[in-house]
Order: sequence, then structure tokens, then C-alpha cells
Amino acid sequence: MYVAYHVSAVIMYKLAILVCSLGLAAATPSVVRSREEIQAFRSFLESTKITTDDGELFLARSKANPLANPEENSGKYEGDIILDDFIMENMIQEYALGRNAYTWPNTKWPENTVVWEFGAGEFGPQQQAAILEGIRDIEEKTCVRFRYRQPGDTVYVRVTGGSGGCYAHVGYWESRGVHTMNLARNTPGVGCFRHATIVHEWMHIIGFLHMQSTYNRDDYVRIVQENISPGTENNFAIYTSDLVSNLNVEYDYVSCLHYGPYAFSNNGQPTIVALQEHEGQMGQRVYITERDWLRINRHYNCAGAWD
Repeated sequence: MYVAYHVSAVIMYKLAILVCSLGLAAATPSVVRSREEIQAFRSFLESTKITTDDGELFLARSKANPLANPEENSGKYEGDIILDDFIMENMIQEYALGRNAYTWPNTKWPENTVVWEFGAGEFGPQQQAAILEGIRDIEEKTCVRFRYRQPGDTVYVRVTGGSGGCYAHVGYWESRGVHTMNLARNTPGVGCFRHATIVHEWMHIIGFLHMQSTYNRDDYVRIVQENISPGTENNFAIYTSDLVSNLNVEYDYVSCLHYGPYAFSNNGQPTIVALQEHEGQMGQRVYITERDWLRINRHYNCAGAWD
């Protein structure tokens, strides 16, 4: 009797372990990407980090694809987004599970105020004036405010003028400390110093991703895969409504945050084709649209934004 009971108990114990193991396996998301795909994605993300040869690469990309916006040729994620290491790791984990992801701890600056400074000796008077004009435009059209850094401020944006193009961090993160926004030095109105490009980078800083990354973009544009430069396909990621919100604002082809039609083209042909009639030039960098301003105001819950 004891032996039979003991054997039965052992069998039941093993069955219980098996059931628990199966339950844990079922509860754990399955990796759907191959090891090679995951490594290629990691390599792609690693390639978007800031390096000492960014200036040469920016010039080479600009010559190879002169129809693209400068920020699209800047070599960062989606062209102009700086990724923190923890964001990269999260994106790789989600990619392995077959999902697109972008994670940041917060997107809103405390008290709706961006603390910032010019990098020492980075810009001449005209370039500084162009950057200040971008700030004034945002302050006039929204409730977001800018305050120049004081000695005690440890979390702030440093605006630099490195030759590697136009790029910025997205959103506010206290642990990041110094947030970067770079505008390759140029004549105001040219390259990274077009007014809407300056505001474009500030919009990343205050918490926005690109227009064509939103969850319903396929209702509005078609991505022409065969025209995309090999290795840059992941710059056209699309995110779910759990990650990004359109804030009840219609899709905006001419948003200063929308890619141009030739972004990351490998042959001079369009990579983005509009599916609906629209006024204005897709991906323009001359002005900021009313929908751009509305999205900022709603994101920061400015007075009257939801009326």
C-alpha cells in the first residue's frame, strides 16, 4: 500500500510540475522573430547612436538623397530621434515578440515648461535668433513655456550645432539629465535652420513622434517598400493606439512632423504616397499647421484646447 501510494504521489507531483510548466509557458509571450532578425534589428538601432563621423555621414546621405528633409538624413532612429539605451532594449524585446514599441517614462515637461540652454560657443547671433524665433512661435501658439537654464537646473535641454544633422530626444525624462537637441549650423532658412525644422525638433523634445508613425497612417499613406534604402525599413514603424494618441486631431499630411515623400529613398522615387486628396506639400518645413498647434495644446491640456 505504501509503495503504491508513494508511486502515485510521485506521479501526481510530476504531473503538477508539468501542468505548472505548461501554464508558465502559455503565459510567456512567444518569440516570433529569428535570432538573425533580432540581431539585425539590434545592429540597426546601434547604428543610430551619435558618433564622431556623423558629419561626414550626414553629408553623404544628403548628397545621395537630396530630395529628403535634412532631419530624415541625420542617421538617427526615424532619421532624427535619439534613443536612450533603455528604450533600445525595450524595443528589441518587443520586436522579438513581433511588436513595434517605443517607450519613454514621460512626455510632458513639468509645469509645461522646457528648461534649456545654448551649448557654449555653438551658434552665431543669427542662428541663435532663429532658434529663439522657434521658441517664440511655440509660446505664442500654445501654453508650453521655455525657461533658460539656471545653475541649479540638472534636467534641461542643451541645444548644440554639431555637423551631424538635426535630431533630438523625445519627451522629458528626469533621469536623463541633459536632453539633446542638435541643429547642424547653417544659414537661417536653410537645412536644419528652416523654421519648421527647428519647431519639428522642439516638438520631439516636448513629447511627439512623427505623424506617419501613428496607428491609422495606412488609411492615409502607402509605404512603397521597394523604394526604401536597404537597412532603413524600420524607420517606417507604425505604433498602436496604446502607445500614441492622435488627440482627436485628424491626420495631417502637411504637419511639420510628417516625413516628406522621399524619406530614405534608395532610387530617387517616393517612399510615401498619399492615399487621399490634400492641400499643401506633404512633409513641408516652411510653416507649422493649425493641427500641429492643436496637438501640442491638447497634449499639454492648454486652456480651450478641447473646446
